[in-house]
Amino acid sequence: MGDEIGPPAGNLGLAMREVRIRDTLSGEQRTLDPAGEVGIYACGPTVYSRIHIGNARPFATFSLFARFLRSEGYRARLVVNVTDINDKIYVAAGETGEPSGEFAARMTRAYLEDTDRLGLGRPEAEPLATEKVPEIVALIAELVESGHAYESGGDVYFRVRSFDGYGKLSNRRTEDMDQGEEAGSASLKEERLDFALWKAYKEGEDTHWDSPWGPGRPGWHIECSAMAEAELGASFAIHGGGSDLVFPHHENEIAQSEAAGRPFARAWMHNGMIETADAKMSKSDGNIFQLSEALDRYGREAVVDYLISGHYRQPLAFGAEQMEQAVARCERLRNFFREHGGEGESGGSPPGGPSAESPGGDPPDSPPATRLERFREALADDFNTPRAMAEVFELVGEANRGEVPGAGAAVFQMLQLVGLESLAVADEGADAGAEALLAEREQARAERDFGRADEIRDELAALGWEVRDSADGAKLVRK
Repeated sequence: MGDEIGPPAGNLGLAMREVRIRDTLSGEQRTLDPAGEVGIYACGPTVYSRIHIGNARPFATFSLFARFLRSEGYRARLVVNVTDINDKIYVAAGETGEPSGEFAARMTRAYLEDTDRLGLGRPEAEPLATEKVPEIVALIAELVESGHAYESGGDVYFRVRSFDGYGKLSNRRTEDMDQGEEAGSASLKEERLDFALWKAYKEGEDTHWDSPWGPGRPGWHIECSAMAEAELGASFAIHGGGSDLVFPHHENEIAQSEAAGRPFARAWMHNGMIETADAKMSKSDGNIFQLSEALDRYGREAVVDYLISGHYRQPLAFGAEQMEQAVARCERLRNFFREHGGEGESGGSPPGGPSAESPGGDPPDSPPATRLERFREALADDFNTPRAMAEVFELVGEANRGEVPGAGAAVFQMLQLVGLESLAVADEGADAGAEALLAEREQARAERDFGRADEIRDELAALGWEVRDSADGAKLVRK
């Protein structure tokens, strides 16, 4: 077991569940310290287009992880930034003919709308890079003054060789390091490895900010260092993001923040990439499926179910097959609540509150209480959502095979923690027209006119209703 991630001293003295995560930096499992705030900074999108479903994975992962921590009594604070200053924004805005600032603002609004539709709530803070330029400039100035950075031709570069710990997150060899879009101009750099902290204004760019080195704009990496410190302080519990950010983005964040004397993040969580046809989903590669399109086609619950269907650290395959499987899982849960009535809607504790000892007052060794405890323990063990969801479906299966008192309440509590509690909401009643068709179908069946009965079933299906026959008669269920 690794050391604790949290403030250096103090303990709440409360019996709180031990929560463990796999730390990318140390490669070990680390335990969260229940004392003080658990600050989580997760890298958000660069708003040069609408986000794809791959961008939604870290948003969902860290939103739900923070929700779980709060349910266990931890004081979690989630910060997800928006990068609205970037070379890619200039290019994308130019293609539309919009000023880059207006384009970035429009894409930011689209990002907020799309992620709102996931129904997972908002982070406590969502800073924009454009709002933190003074803090960014001040941090760069510290690095220049201390000799860790230098000005050249109006640009400012981080002097990588000045930081002894460079490479400790990604474990890459120097010859394998490529700074990518923040490499800057080779002719202005002391060494190939150095990366841009500030980029001088170039002709044709329609936004710039003042600085001691002349007009320009910040580099991508320094933006996150400054925003994380502004929202969570110089040291915080967890930094998260996609595994594609380990190098160079997160490696460079560590270098520039620690070189400036900040302890920075105490642990790192990285989610795996969503992949299509054996390739990482990427806007730059063009193999994207927009989040808004997925939500329109499959619905909120199926998208959330899909995003938690694999362990967050592992790659996740995406395609019609995977999404249809998510739709089917959600329908199975809806059917469970249809059969068990509103049992789940009472007795569930809110996502942000302390966990109940057992659902609905059941004995702690009852099947529902046991499943709920195993569910929570799975989430406490490096946020293992597939293992947790297996407990949900085991309990659903047990309840479907025979009466299990308290099963509905337990399933509802579990689904609250992963953003799927809406599956317990009762269907809206059918309108008068649909009910009239159902009555006509029942009359046709009574008269043994099965051809007409089948036609009416198809008409109801086209209206979004499924006919379910049972010993108590036929009923309409929303598809």
